[in-house]
Amino acid sequence: MRLPAWSLAVVAMLSIQLGSALSVSLFPAVGPAGTAWLRLALGALILIALVRPSVRIITRKNLPGLLGLGVATGIMTAAFLTALDRIPLGTTVAIEFLGPLTVAALSGKNARAALWPAVALVGVVSLTRPWTGTVDVVGVGFALIAALGWALYIVFTQHVGDQFRGLQGLALSTPVAALTATVVGLPQAWGNITLEVLAFAVLLAVLTPVFPFALEMLALKRMNKRAFGTLMAVEPAIATAIGLVVLFQIPQLFDALGIALVVLAGIATQRDAVRPPLLDMPAVVDPKEL
Repeated sequence: MRLPAWSLAVVAMLSIQLGSALSVSLFPAVGPAGTAWLRLALGALILIALVRPSVRIITRKNLPGLLGLGVATGIMTAAFLTALDRIPLGTTVAIEFLGPLTVAALSGKNARAALWPAVALVGVVSLTRPWTGTVDVVGVGFALIAALGWALYIVFTQHVGDQFRGLQGLALSTPVAALTATVVGLPQAWGNITLEVLAFAVLLAVLTPVFPFALEMLALKRMNKRAFGTLMAVEPAIATAIGLVVLFQIPQLFDALGIALVVLAGIATQRDAVRPPLLDMPAVVDPKEL
């Protein structure tokens, strides 16, 4: 059965946000950066066991892309979970979404698309409400770092996906991501890793990064980074819904308005795209790649 491209992205988003919400449970034991490190390290081990990549396929030409993707993934994951420790899930994802939305706007030829990141920024202001004086500047700062990491992740994922067959690139870059997160994650987690923590971390590693990152890698092998970035427009809404159900983070009126503006900006950017809408694109799953 051939699956459409949009379905892969939606399932990936659901898995990522559920994994993010459940990650909060590990923060008291190993900290947000420690959780990021455990997720990536265990995810790397799982991917290596499943894919069995060969280091012999790494060349001087594709090495920078692998390193770039790994470092971007490590920074994105650690910064995102650190932000999530301080601000709600929906707000964190909305701020982080500024990264791929900017990539989408800058990679297009339509000048009008460049206006939509500004609309999303208004939405972020509505979410954080700086005029109240209660905004968590540190949390917002880490979410912005995650936004930069997400933008670079999209660029490098397509680049690596074009150079490696199947999930080889993902399996080779994830250990780099784990090593990147080790710098801040290991000091937080050291001395607090139990069998219970490891078992839960394995579940989180499957939810994210293994399952969704694999779907995203397959999708980005067949679509441009602007189309992929704008498809992520619904992710802040998904994150808000999961934050409500799993973390009991109840959105207020300004939160709903902010999420709506961010989602609107993403959808509008996709409408301004030169390529056909994703719903009209061919399926991205090749049975040989799964």
